[in-house]
Amino acid sequence: STGERCTEQLLLRGLYYAIVDEADSILVDEARTPLILAGPAKDHGLTQHYQQALWLAEQLQSGSEFTLNETARHVGLSTAGVRRLAEIASPLGGPWTNARKREALVEQALSARHLFQRDRHYLVREGRVEIIDEHTGRTMPDRSWEQGLHQMIEIKEGQTPSSQHEPLARISYQRFFQRYLRVAGMSGTMHEVRAELRSVYGLHVVRIPRHRPSRLRMSGAHYFRRAADKWIAIVRAIERERASGRPVLVGTRTLADSEHLSALLKQANVPHQLLNARQDAEEAAIVARAGEAQQITIATNMAGRGTDIPLTEAVIARGGLHVILCEHNDSRRVDRQLIGRCARQGDSGSYEIFGSNEDEIIRVRLGGWTLRLARGVSPTLPSWLGALLARFAQELAESNHRRLRRALLRDDEQRDERMAFSGRAE
Repeated sequence: STGERCTEQLLLRGLYYAIVDEADSILVDEARTPLILAGPAKDHGLTQHYQQALWLAEQLQSGSEFTLNETARHVGLSTAGVRRLAEIASPLGGPWTNARKREALVEQALSARHLFQRDRHYLVREGRVEIIDEHTGRTMPDRSWEQGLHQMIEIKEGQTPSSQHEPLARISYQRFFQRYLRVAGMSGTMHEVRAELRSVYGLHVVRIPRHRPSRLRMSGAHYFRRAADKWIAIVRAIERERASGRPVLVGTRTLADSEHLSALLKQANVPHQLLNARQDAEEAAIVARAGEAQQITIATNMAGRGTDIPLTEAVIARGGLHVILCEHNDSRRVDRQLIGRCARQGDSGSYEIFGSNEDEIIRVRLGGWTLRLARGVSPTLPSWLGALLARFAQELAESNHRRLRRALLRDDEQRDERMAFSGRAE
């Protein structure tokens, strides 16, 4: 019957129940990620305009004509920059005669040149620019930046720009999951964000007791004035643990850092496995071997997450898997997620933390005054001071992200109110 055919074709009865894996990652860390329905956009000479925007961006001087705010990931033209841009863009005609369009295009080009870095925010593979998810270290080949940013980065990298899409509708993760009648999820690092989960989604966090007592040990926290000294110390720690017969999982914040450490280990003749966005097809196989005796695995922080790391009896007897954290992340929860790769299900395991004043979170969040600490005679910092700086920087980062999420949610709610007369939100 017609009714039966309709039932067979029905894929979703409505937004009734959502079960979210790694709930804090989806509901909090990625809450600002928009879900976008997009369609192909007509070029109308946009590729040429993007090329011109990148050329114009090269003509401007940092500091005097534009400023970069890495914390807010924002580029702004100064008054002098606005005047200089109008002067050098006037012969080009077209959209360059409109001040608002001119400045928006060049600010986007400045972002492409200065705020988005290869092997950190994206990688180039087989002629394509693929976004690297900062939370997982994996690539997102089906996603692209909007408003011409993706095409400008492709042009910057010497690639053929892809076709642009224009958004037809969008909704944030926060508003999307609020529309479900019931939401549930699980994660090992949700307790710190329980207040936000309750205020945004109306969800309560319940702690589940451990099935077995934890045997996790901290081997130490080491902080250095300069990053070069930190990397040398990390190599020595890896050699020490390998000599004891233990496997080591080293978590780096970026793809570039993972490859830098890999190069240092090659120089030291230390065999190892490298896992980042370039090896994502081999992810499960590499992580499954990470618990073998003397196995060294370098991975971007969350690469391989979700794959079990089995340990042999010999490895458990030697102390289990050793995890090395190469740099603090913006969130303490992400640090704990990496550390939680060892000492699972009652196994033995240990972790070690390394940091420096030149790490991104310290440099960006705490500003230039920390560079004075890099001029001391001793290459190391007292562990209490390094831990204090890292904790303060992480609190600033978490507070900033929390503020941005609230601002986005407020904007979404206001948009819903403005569009209420239409019966739906755009």
